Amino acid sequence: MNNMPTVKIGIVAVSRDCFPESLSVNRRKALVDAYKAKYDEAEIYECPICIVESEIHMVQALEDVKKAGCNAVCVYLGNFGPEISETLLAKHFDGPSMFVAAAEESQNDLSDGRGDAYCGMLNASYNLKLRNIKAYIPEYPVGTADECADMIHEFVPIARAIVALKDLKIISFGPRPLNFLACNAPIKQLYNLGVEIEENSELDLFESFNKHADDPRIPAKVEEMAKELGDGNKKPEVLPKLAQYELTLLDWVEDHKGYRKYVAIAGKCWPAFQTQFGFVPCYVNSRLTGMGIPVSCEVDIYGCLSEFIGTAVSDDVVTLLDINNSVPADMYKESIEGKFDYTHKDTFMGFHCGNTCSSKLSSFAMKYQKIMARALPVEVTNGTLEGDIVPGDITFFRLQSTADAKLRAYIANGEVLPVATKSFGAIGVFAIPEMGRFYRHVLIEKNYPHHGAVAFGHHGKALFEVFKYIGVEPEEIGYNQPAGMRYPTENPFV
Repeated sequence: MNNMPTVKIGIVAVSRDCFPESLSVNRRKALVDAYKAKYDEAEIYECPICIVESEIHMVQALEDVKKAGCNAVCVYLGNFGPEISETLLAKHFDGPSMFVAAAEESQNDLSDGRGDAYCGMLNASYNLKLRNIKAYIPEYPVGTADECADMIHEFVPIARAIVALKDLKIISFGPRPLNFLACNAPIKQLYNLGVEIEENSELDLFESFNKHADDPRIPAKVEEMAKELGDGNKKPEVLPKLAQYELTLLDWVEDHKGYRKYVAIAGKCWPAFQTQFGFVPCYVNSRLTGMGIPVSCEVDIYGCLSEFIGTAVSDDVVTLLDINNSVPADMYKESIEGKFDYTHKDTFMGFHCGNTCSSKLSSFAMKYQKIMARALPVEVTNGTLEGDIVPGDITFFRLQSTADAKLRAYIANGEVLPVATKSFGAIGVFAIPEMGRFYRHVLIEKNYPHHGAVAFGHHGKALFEVFKYIGVEPEEIGYNQPAGMRYPTENPFV
């Protein structure tokens, strides 16, 4: 299933009519050439129809980029630029927009060759605010052709997330389990973001599952699962039920996505799931996430939303983990201290029962769910995928609605350390600089639930811009502040 948009950015150059149009024409051409030399040229489209100097030109350019199939636009100030027309372009374009400006090329041409785009960017930003238009403006939005090409490329994952959210439907099954109020949050902000949600009963899912009992596709799906698991196929007897369940979910997605293009799932996995379905859904959840359809555990709707955004930004598989337990002191001393530049409080273990895709596990095996098996027969807890998470850079993050329906988020770049966890589930030893303070003054202080989304790689920069673009106030985006930068709630006398 293709569950993510392909981004195509229309490059539209603008010019104030009292400046030589050739400045914007030549600078646009240089920008496009630079982008094609460095990146995938399919990601951009050069609008050749005009240089926008007026509202009529704006309409012509708008129609051209739409006709070319662009779902994002870059307004390029080749010179000062017409503040009304250029911002109207962003207003009427149905998709994310960014603004960048051309730097001056040479001290030898600062008369007719001076564009004043540095000044023009100020007027552009002011007019965007006057019109309440959202647009992405890079940290330093004025540059050479090469530098602006880099800025546009950094916009690609941001645009992909914003485009995807507008066509997303989240499908949920069941209410949150008892004592999991932490995963409960008002859905009002989903609608504000343009996201649709379809909430279903577990009974609806169970009925559909039973109707798939004799599905002729089950044997092929079992074979596919067995091939993926290889030597880790420790519970082959449960594969037919897992295959039946996976087909149930995939069919549900196709039958229920309606007019939306993209889907994510917030699933139920306990307490009655095991006894009624006869297995746990962790492995199937991991497989769908690997297909680009994120599935959160415990009907965590905003966790599911966070995973989807992480998939869009990273263009890779994500996972959802509990910020779970501290690293034992003896493990820290033996495997981390002196080998990595982290204090003990910078480390913790991220864990979930077995929902992490096999491609993100160092080794893996199909097992039973140990926690559930403490209270239930082992045979109904089969179906979890266990293994240590692959070492490397990660981003821990979450987008959340508060109880009074306000959006907030956190982001922290870190890494999974190459340290054996000596535990169970899908689990890793994580390290985030200043994690102890971040844990206390962001995660606890701001009342975040225990689930966090994990993207593989450092994607904090893009996620920060996505969250700002979709309406999270910058002061509501928490991050792991470096030592010496005090949190507002941090005791200054400690």
